[in-house]
Amino acid sequence: MIDLYYANTPNGQKITLFLEEVAMPYTLHHVDIGKGDQFKPEFLAISPNNKIPAIVDNAPADGGEPLSIFESGAILIYLAEKSGKLLSHDLREKMTQLQWLFWQVGGFGPMLGQNHHFTRYAPEKVPYAIDRYTKETERLYQVLESRLAQSPYLGGNDYSIADIATYTWARYHDTHHIDLADYPAVEKWLNTISQRPAAKKLFG
Repeated sequence: MIDLYYANTPNGQKITLFLEEVAMPYTLHHVDIGKGDQFKPEFLAISPNNKIPAIVDNAPADGGEPLSIFESGAILIYLAEKSGKLLSHDLREKMTQLQWLFWQVGGFGPMLGQNHHFTRYAPEKVPYAIDRYTKETERLYQVLESRLAQSPYLGGNDYSIADIATYTWARYHDTHHIDLADYPAVEKWLNTISQRPAAKKLFG
């Protein structure tokens, strides 16, 4: 039913984790971003920003033609609404979950990605960039810590797409130079999610 265009990155893992959580059938199409598959016309027709993940729903609820969607946050919302799972039907709880989802896609993911780039892959060391993104990473982990110290999950008492989106990034905390000893609520939350069957299946 769902064709998932995927590479094994935190953003790609968001969608596989969701699909496994709700047991929604899908076919995985690997996009080799190292070889430039993301620039092929057939992929750009689905994901015009040449980024993974992207999906095609071959049986959308309106009964129309297959529907393609790009951007991981949009995909998660779409799939949550399609399945009726992992996004609350209560107005206030739903808005809390969506706020934290957008926090992840707008800040947590991009800033951690910049941290990873400048500390590991940049062809030259740029002290200003390293300092900037290291400090911003620490600030964002502290925001995450503060939230999880008062709530078991980002959106409240229930696991949701906000947790899925954030988990697939935070599970790489070592590469962000984050010591979880400084973030005990984050560590507890990571451990809780890692014990879920879908996470065990995907990540061991």
